[in-house]
Formats: sequence, structure tokens, C-alpha cells
Amino acid sequence: MAHPARAGFGVTGWLLASALACLLLKLAGYVLPTAVLADPRVGRTTDLVTAGCLAALVVVQTVGGDGGGPVLDARLGAVAVAAVALLLRAPFVVVVLLGAATAAGLRAAGLG
Repeated sequence: MAHPARAGFGVTGWLLASALACLLLKLAGYVLPTAVLADPRVGRTTDLVTAGCLAALVVVQTVGGDGGGPVLDARLGAVAVAAVALLLRAPFVVVVLLGAATAAGLRAAGLG
């Protein structure tokens, strides 16, 4: 299979396409009537889409491997510890430090 950067469109093309998409979304906010944007369903939808995208990013970065398959390593343990710390309502700095320390400890133990 061809590398995505060499598959015709190229990295520069994808970068320009995503920049154009962001610009068009930004302009849509100015063009749409205020009544459409003030609808509570729009607010709920944007909140859910934002949370869904962030959750997907966390999952991909936690268990995503270079070859596209899942990889279980120190990142998974670090995210698990950070999730428990969040459930216990620890301050964000403590959550980050616990996650980093867990990842470092697991990697030092040879587990990732």
C-alpha cells in the first residue's frame, strides 16, 4: 500500500484542505442566523461532539500502534491511574504527575 504522503494528495494538500475546512467552519458561524446558533440543540450537539472527539483522541493515543493495531504498553497503565485520580477528584496537576510517574515506572520495569 502506498504511503499516505505519496498517495497523490500529499501532506501539504491535506494541510491546506484542513486549513480551508477550518476557515469555512469559522465563516459559517458568521453567516448562520443567530436563531440557529441560539438553539439549545446546537449547543448540546457541539458539547457532545467535542467530548466525543477528545475521547477518541485519548483512545487512539493510548492504545494506537504504528501499524494501526492496538498496543498495550505503559500508556494504558498511565491513563488508568490518571482516570482513577480524576474519579477521586484529585487536582489536575496531581493527575498529570501520577500518570507520568506511572508511565515512567512501568517503562523502567520493562513493561512498555
